[in-house]
This record gives sequence, structure tokens and C-alpha cells, in this order.
Amino acid sequence: MRLSDFDYVLPPELIAQEPPPERDGARMLVVHRADGRLEDRHFRDLPEYLAPSDCLVLNDSRVLPSRLLGEREGGGAAEVLLLEPLGTAEAEWRALVRPGKKLGTGARVHFDDSFQAEIIARGERGERTVRLSGTGDIVENIERLGHMPLPPYIKRPDATADRERYQTVYAGERGSVAAPTAGLHFTPEILERSDAAGAEIARVTLHVGLGTFQGIEREDFENHSLHYERYSITPQAWDRIESASRVVAVGTTSVRTVESASRSGALSGSTNLFIHPGLDRPFRRVGAMLTNFHLPGTSLVLLVAALAGPELTMAAYRHAVESRYRFFSYGDCMLIL
Repeated sequence: MRLSDFDYVLPPELIAQEPPPERDGARMLVVHRADGRLEDRHFRDLPEYLAPSDCLVLNDSRVLPSRLLGEREGGGAAEVLLLEPLGTAEAEWRALVRPGKKLGTGARVHFDDSFQAEIIARGERGERTVRLSGTGDIVENIERLGHMPLPPYIKRPDATADRERYQTVYAGERGSVAAPTAGLHFTPEILERSDAAGAEIARVTLHVGLGTFQGIEREDFENHSLHYERYSITPQAWDRIESASRVVAVGTTSVRTVESASRSGALSGSTNLFIHPGLDRPFRRVGAMLTNFHLPGTSLVLLVAALAGPELTMAAYRHAVESRYRFFSYGDCMLIL
């Protein structure tokens, strides 16, 4: 298999630019692996597919409003996109900056009169280490001035509503620079109905980094390496996952969290687990997955193909395009059974 085997043609108008009017109003393509059947449903139907022996796994990482817009010392607009803190004090961060050529080591960016960043180091891949300083608590300043890091295929500035809609209703600890988007569909009512169906619910945490969404640049994708991302699972959540007859993971990040712990035995740490077709025993605990539709040429599509099978995955994507499903972060979803 080659990376180009997992490409597909997507009309630009199918890329969702706004969330659906109602959080749980998305369509849901149900993919039945046993017989290859594709079923057009709605996300609100999800609890109908859950059983008392299931465990629904949610990634509760909270998205940080990590896009900071300011002005360079000496003049000119600048942007700092925070990726991850480099210490417990949260004063130093790994970040991406624009314009990169004008923001070398020692450069300063002012976000307002009381909050600024200094570039203190440059990384191998163009990222920077920045030191944040100013009046008041650093994280409070980020929350006050930051913009939600909407992905680049959403061709509009972030709006006030994105602070709520680009965040799951069960978000907990902050740390992600992109939303675990399959979870955006859930409402308290859907969670209650899932519980009423008898399914256990377990929350895990994986702080989503930009590396997850980066394209793969080689046809022999097996040799691609993902960036590391931080994860944690409580012993109580792991007990629910371990005792379930079927683990239904919500999103690729929940899949990678559960499978990383299954392999390592560690309930917290960092993972760069890359699940793709051809991998030996790619799924040791996960038996079903809810996921949004993903960009071609990414590790996310390959993870889906590892679960559903390459041919069925691409057939499902072709069906979604033909049926005018909405794609990517604010789009519709797919349930793989």
C-alpha cells in the first residue's frame, strides 16, 4: 500500500466553515465492517448503537485559545501560536510564529500594554521557544487575549461563538491546540442517553498537538513518525476500559490514548503511536470508533483505514462525498462498527 491509495477528491464546498446550528445536529455515516454496509443516519442516533457491555471513551482535553495576535517591537503585525508549555510555570512555550523571517531569537511581540513574548530559541523545524511575561497570571492573559486555533481550512476569523463550539461540553484540563473534533457533537442529553443505554463512559486525556494533523510526505507511510503528545488515564477510567466487552472510542485521539496504554502499560506519559494499515495488531482494546472525516494524506485517515479496512474506508469516503456530507472539524461524523 502507498499513501496515494488513501487520497480522495473533495469539492471545496463540502468543507464545513461553521458548526451545525445544533451541536448534535450532524449526520452520521455508519460503517458496518462485518458486511461492508453503509448506513446514513444522524449523530443523535448514536445511543441506539451502544450496548450495556460497551465503554464509550471520551478525550476530555480542553482547547487553549492559543493564537496570540500582536505587534513586533519596531512595528508590524505578528502571530504566536502556542503549542505546549515547557515547564510547570507555563512561562515558556514551544510555539510557531509569523512572520518567521522577522522573529528571530531576541525578538519581542507585544499583545497589549501588559502582556508580551520574547523569542529565546529556535528549533530544528522552525518552531520557537518563547517566554511570556507581563502583569497578572500568564494563563489568564492567554485566556483573555487568545483566539481559538481554528484549522487553516476554515477560511474565516474565529468568532466569539467558537469559544464554545470548538470545545467539547465535557472538556476538562486545558492543553490542546486543536479540538478532539469527534467529541464536538456530544451534548449532555446524548451523554445521558448513552448512559441510559447501559454503556459505561470513561474519560481520558490526550492533549492534541499540531503534529497529529500534519500531512505525510512519503508514499511509504510506514516510515513516517508522529510528534509526541501527552496523555493520561485515571485508574478508575482504565478499569472501565479493561472490563468492557467493546471499547467505543470517540475520535482518533481517544483511540491512540487507549492503544498506547494497552501497549506500554503506562497510564500516563507521551505517545507518538502511529496506527496504520499493515501494522501488526493495530487495535488491542478498541473495537469501534466515532470519528469525523479527515484530510487525505494524514495519519488520521490511515488510522481509520486500519480499523475499517482500506477498501471499505475509501468506499465510505466516496459515499460521503456523493451524499454531500460535511467534512472536517465542524463537519459530520462516521461511526465504524
